[in-house]
Parts: sequence; C-alpha cells; structure tokens
Amino acid sequence: MERHAVIVAGFGFRSRATLASVRAALTAAQDGLPPVTHLATAADKAPALTPLAEALGLPLVALDAEAIRAAPTRTASAASRRARGTGSLAEAAAMAAIGPGARLIRPRCISPDRLATCAIAQGTPE
Repeated sequence: MERHAVIVAGFGFRSRATLASVRAALTAAQDGLPPVTHLATAADKAPALTPLAEALGLPLVALDAEAIRAAPTRTASAASRRARGTGSLAEAAAMAAIGPGARLIRPRCISPDRLATCAIAQGTPE
C-alpha cells in the first residue's frame, strides 16, 4: 500500500451477504467521515468483496488470518471471536491493512439486514 495517509474501510460479512448488504454497512460507517481510499477484509472473503471494490474504483487489501488476529479491535462479537479469533473482523481488517499507527475512527457498523459490518481506520501504512 502507499506510504501516504489512507482511510480504510474494513469488512466482515456472512456468506449470505449481498452487494447491497456490504454497501449499506459502508454507507452507515462512512457517514460524516472523509472518503475511503481502500477496502480490506480477510483473504478468504476478498473475492466476495471484489464487486464493491470494482464498483467504487478502490483497491482491495486481502489479509491473512494472522494479521486479522493480531489487530486490535474496540468491539467484540462472540461469532467473530469464534470464527476469526478477533472481536470484530471489520475493525481488525481496517486496522491490519494500515498496520502500526492505525487509528480506528469508526467502530463497526452493522448493515440493516445484519449480514455485514464495516469499520473505518485512518493512518499511514508501514
């Protein structure tokens, strides 16, 4: 990723989530914030997020399980903890995509259909 400041939208979502689900989570999380420059999620979920990245013309960062587990989160979901070893995949993805020095500027927001979450972090990638 670039060495200048970025704003990353991290995503977690169920397999049943639609493009509308992830878009709604992004809309809720982005409300009142500067524009997102990158999207991020776990590597195994990246193919499902590709249509949103393409529609928005944004790069997509696919993260391995170790990076996800190591990233700090502000909120905690029991389902995320069981499945991914982190309190929030969305928050962990946003933070891990930037690396040390990342700052969570919006904790996870849940889509109205409850199938997707989005969190936003800001910082300069290492």
